[in-house]
Amino acid sequence: MLLDCGRSLAKGWRYHRALRDPRTVWFTTSSSSRANSSEVTRDPMTGELTALPDIEPSRLQIRKVTSPRPVPSSSNLVFGHTFTDHMLTIPWSAVRGWDTPQIVPYGPLSLDPSCTVLHYAQTLFEGMKAYRDLNGKVTLFRPDMNMKRMQTSAKRIALPTFNGDALLELIKSLVRLDKHWIPQEPGHSLYIRPTLIGTQKALGVAPPNEALLFVICSPVGPYYPQGFKPVALYGTTEYIRAAPGGTGGYKLGANYAPGVVPQKEAGRKGYVQNLWLHGPEHHLTEVGTMNMFVVFKAENGLVEIVTPPLDGMILPGVTRDSVITLAKEHIFGKHKLQGLPENLVLNERPVTMTEVKAAAAQGTLVELFGTGTAAVISPVDKIGYLGEDIVIPTGPDGMGPISRVIWKELVGRQTGAIPSDWSVVVAEE
Repeated sequence: MLLDCGRSLAKGWRYHRALRDPRTVWFTTSSSSRANSSEVTRDPMTGELTALPDIEPSRLQIRKVTSPRPVPSSSNLVFGHTFTDHMLTIPWSAVRGWDTPQIVPYGPLSLDPSCTVLHYAQTLFEGMKAYRDLNGKVTLFRPDMNMKRMQTSAKRIALPTFNGDALLELIKSLVRLDKHWIPQEPGHSLYIRPTLIGTQKALGVAPPNEALLFVICSPVGPYYPQGFKPVALYGTTEYIRAAPGGTGGYKLGANYAPGVVPQKEAGRKGYVQNLWLHGPEHHLTEVGTMNMFVVFKAENGLVEIVTPPLDGMILPGVTRDSVITLAKEHIFGKHKLQGLPENLVLNERPVTMTEVKAAAAQGTLVELFGTGTAAVISPVDKIGYLGEDIVIPTGPDGMGPISRVIWKELVGRQTGAIPSDWSVVVAEE
């Protein structure tokens, strides 16, 4: 009896909710849309709502800026300080699902002071890049991986998930509209920042009943405008970036602010970034906000590329995966990279400071570098650890023999200079 009453109440609530918000019921008119990607579905027997709308590109509305701003000179760009004319916004609610996507002039967001993002850090983001070649062709680099990671992050902090392919189509529309902002000089690109925040207007730790997904774009220059400059790391033992069972493997806003104080302390000690260590054995995890690779050589001439495994503390970086894939393609003969040794192996395994320190002393440490969207590859020349500096070998150009080859291939694929299915075309000209 109680069970039947509960079902009746639930049925009545869903019915009342549907009547209260007519926007809940709508259908796509686009013949090219994927089936069930956006349509509200109903129980064939009762007519009750069983699913809410997903993101639907065919519903996109565009409101262009009336007074476009002049595109700044590429030589004056500072990473993350300049933004294009437009942004993409898509609101979500537990009642309506994903609402109408809009591309609107770039500007401030209106948020209630009680929004959950402001109190409980219910926010995640992605970082991706668009490139424009000399012929005007615009491409994105492996954007499917960003969409998948964004979904994983959303699930971890109870934010709504979505159709990643649909969001990607909307991002393409935004990039096409503002493609003239993409610098064409070598090493330049358009940095794209998709962000999802909880916007429920209430205090209390719980899944939000409202959220906002927005995307902004920023033209950026090369991370090392004067050529590669190896960075000095501080092996941080006073703080940790992540712990088992935590959120280190997700791209959440809450993971970044706690790293500011340790980075400032590393700077005061004369180092550029933190090398995040974990546990009593001081396992290497990440470099600042980047993934990390170490290269060793054995007595038999074998060269080993090592990166920490994805154990829940390590962010599954797109550049990390790209480096691993390129190395494996070379190792297994699928795509040989000129300059990489034949006797190369790659292992995703734990690595400790004891191992790195011993290899440096024995001359078997080849190089150490970080990887990420902004820098692509960042070479390291020393690590400050427990009161002494461990010197890391680098070449005359600041890079090591392994990272140099992989960087050239990776950048070639990113910019489209080297044909690859990792490069997704947004606009031909």
